[in-house]
Amino acid sequence: MEQYNIPKCQNREQQNTRKAVILLSGGLDSAVTMAYARSSGYACYALTADYGQRHRIEIQRAGKIAATLLAAEHKVVKVDLRSFGGSVLTGNDPLPDVRENPGDQNDIPGTYVPARNTVLLSLALAWAEVLRAEVIFIGANAVDYSGYPDCRPEYLEAFQRLARLATKAGTMESWQLKIEAPLIDYSKARIVKLGEKLGVDFSLTISCYSPGPKGRPCGACEACMFRSKGFTEAGIKDEAEVINEQ
Repeated sequence: MEQYNIPKCQNREQQNTRKAVILLSGGLDSAVTMAYARSSGYACYALTADYGQRHRIEIQRAGKIAATLLAAEHKVVKVDLRSFGGSVLTGNDPLPDVRENPGDQNDIPGTYVPARNTVLLSLALAWAEVLRAEVIFIGANAVDYSGYPDCRPEYLEAFQRLARLATKAGTMESWQLKIEAPLIDYSKARIVKLGEKLGVDFSLTISCYSPGPKGRPCGACEACMFRSKGFTEAGIKDEAEVINEQ
C-alpha cells in the first residue's frame, strides 16, 4: 500500500502565518499540489498565468479551485507568450492526435512552451519575495509527463539556487526560499489517489489542451491520455468527464 505523508487539513482560521506561493494552472497536478500545500499548514497565495494559452478555460477553472481550496489570495498575471510562438499551445496549428500518431518518445513534443516554467517561476519569485513566502509550490512531474526539460528535478534545484542569488531578500536578509514539487516523482495514478485523499474536487480541474466550449475534453491530446491513464490505473472515476459531458 502506498504511503502519503499528509498533515491534517486545516481551515482558513487554523492556518498559521507560513506563506507559500502556488503556481495554479487549473489542471489536475497543480490543484493537488495546492491541496497538499494547504494541508501542510501554509497560507496559499495562488498565482495563475494568462500567457495566451489556447486552452483558456483553465484560467477560469483555476479561480474556482483557488476559491474551493481557500486561497489567501489569487492573482491572474498576464504575460503574452504568443508573441514569441514556438508552441502549438500558443499558436493556431492543430494539436497532434496522439491516438493516431504517438510520436517519438525521445522527442520534446510541440506542446512544449519555450521557457514557460522559467517565466512562471520568475513571476512567483517576485510575489514570494514581497510576501516573504517560505516556499513556491509547482505541480511539475518527471514521471507521467511529456519530456519537458523544465519539469526535471535538476532544473528546479537550479532555479532555487538562482532565486536565492537573484533577490534582495536572498542576498541581504538570508531568505532561504524553497522550490517544492511534491509530485515530481509520482505517477499520474498516484497523483489521483493523493488528490482523492486530500479532497480535491476533480470536476473543477481541466487537463485537455483543446477542450470544447464547456470544457469537455477532446480525448485525443497527450494531456487527455495521461489523465485518462491515471484515473484508470487509480481505479477512480474522473468526475470532470461526467460534468463536462452534460
